Amino acid sequence: MSVSDRYRTAWDGFWEQSSGEQGEPFWDADPALTAERDLGHLTPYADASLPIADLGCGNGTQTRHLATRFARAVGVDLCAAAVAHARRADPQGTATYEQVDLADPAQTGALSERLGDTNVYMRAVLHQSDPEDRPAVAAAVARLVGTRGRALVLEPTGEAKEAIESFAALPGGPSPKLRRVKEHDLRPGEIADGEVSALLGRAGLSVLAEGETSLAMSDSGPDGAPLRIPARWFVAGRP
Repeated sequence: MSVSDRYRTAWDGFWEQSSGEQGEPFWDADPALTAERDLGHLTPYADASLPIADLGCGNGTQTRHLATRFARAVGVDLCAAAVAHARRADPQGTATYEQVDLADPAQTGALSERLGDTNVYMRAVLHQSDPEDRPAVAAAVARLVGTRGRALVLEPTGEAKEAIESFAALPGGPSPKLRRVKEHDLRPGEIADGEVSALLGRAGLSVLAEGETSLAMSDSGPDGAPLRIPARWFVAGRP
């Protein structure tokens, strides 16, 4: 099994036409507003001597920050162009980057064998995945976590769609960053209440903690502050 051709084509097109610069994608906010804040949920449960895998790493903005907090950081993305951007942005090799299809058990199994038990950071990946791929993505998280790792999964809530639509309806219409999302058919799906916990549970993981949060975007709202969309966070591991 692998991701759909539509999904792969959409993301390949986006990253192939991207400069790879930090902040260019709509969601690529400064790590101080994203990974650094998010880690407050994960670190009480995680062994920092284990590696951390940033699933859906894109251009590696968050991966490079995670590398300052864990023994080793690996950015993982479906798209070769995204991985190439991440490597170019990290000439010192702060982290490493691999092209992996999270819906392909053979590829995620091979990654797990290379890393051993690892922590996982996955920000807004499930809602972008086609519904039929989501169980495989959750299974990939479980395989990577193994027995000792912990996963931090962040996903927008149902209210996020309304927040983005309101932002797009401001005078002047959608921002250039948001227009690029639409042009490349990056269709944000909706995650139903309870869906993330159910997916993780069926993959063999227990939700150890969860709560409300928001996801910072690289675009700014009318007040000049970074746009934030409603979300929930989940820390999961083996029971």
